[in-house]
Amino acid sequence: MINGIDSQYNTYTPATQGGDTMDKDAFLSLMIAQLQNQDPMNPMDGTEYAAQLAQFTSLEQLTNLNTSMNKSIDANYFLTQSINNTMTATLIGKDVKLSSANIQNIGQDSVSLGYSIPSNSSNVKISIYNENGALIRTIEQENISSGDHKLSWDFSDNNGTKIPKGKYTFKVTATDNKGKDLDVSTYGVGTIDAVRFSENGTTLVVNGVEYNLADIMEILNNNSEGNG
Repeated sequence: MINGIDSQYNTYTPATQGGDTMDKDAFLSLMIAQLQNQDPMNPMDGTEYAAQLAQFTSLEQLTNLNTSMNKSIDANYFLTQSINNTMTATLIGKDVKLSSANIQNIGQDSVSLGYSIPSNSSNVKISIYNENGALIRTIEQENISSGDHKLSWDFSDNNGTKIPKGKYTFKVTATDNKGKDLDVSTYGVGTIDAVRFSENGTTLVVNGVEYNLADIMEILNNNSEGNG
C-alpha cells in the first residue's frame, strides 16, 4: 500500500487529512503514484486509466469554475460597495430619523428628540435618563395632535444645570382625552454632517455622532417634521 494505493489490485483510495477536501494536485499525485507503483505483471487497464483521467479533468474544471465564481462575487461586492459609498455621500445635509432612543452628549449645544403618536393626545411626557438609569429631566406637552413631532433639548436637567458629556436615553408616554395610554414610538432626529469610510464600513455623522447606515429609519425633507 503506497499513499492509499493498493498496487496488487490496481485500485486507489483518495486519502484526506483532517477531513480536508482533496484538491486537483493531490488527485494528480495519487494517479501518478498509482501508475509508478502498478504491478508490471498486471498493469492498469486502459479503460480504468481513462476513467480516472476523466475524473481529474472534471475536478480541475470544477476547481477553476469555483475560483472564477469567487472572483466574480468579490468583484460584484466591491462594485456594489463603491456605488453605495458614492450614493451615501449625496446624503450630506439631509435630515434623518434614527432608530434609536439613545442620546450622546459630546459637547453640542442641543439635540432633537422625536416621537410619533397615533391619535390626538391631551398630555405627552418626555422623560430623559442618564447612563445609570436615573431620571434627570422631564418635559411635558399638552394637546398634541397625532403624527410625528420633535423637540429640542439643551442638555439641561430639571434644575436648569447643564449635564456632563455622556450617553442618555429618553422615553415618551402619552394619553388621549379620556386618559387612555397611547402607543408611542420614539426616534432620534438630526442632520447628516459627514460620511466616513473605513475598513469597518461606512458610517454617517449626525450632529457630530457616528451612526451606522442601519440606524437610519427615514430620510426627511427639510421642515417635514411636526414640532411638539
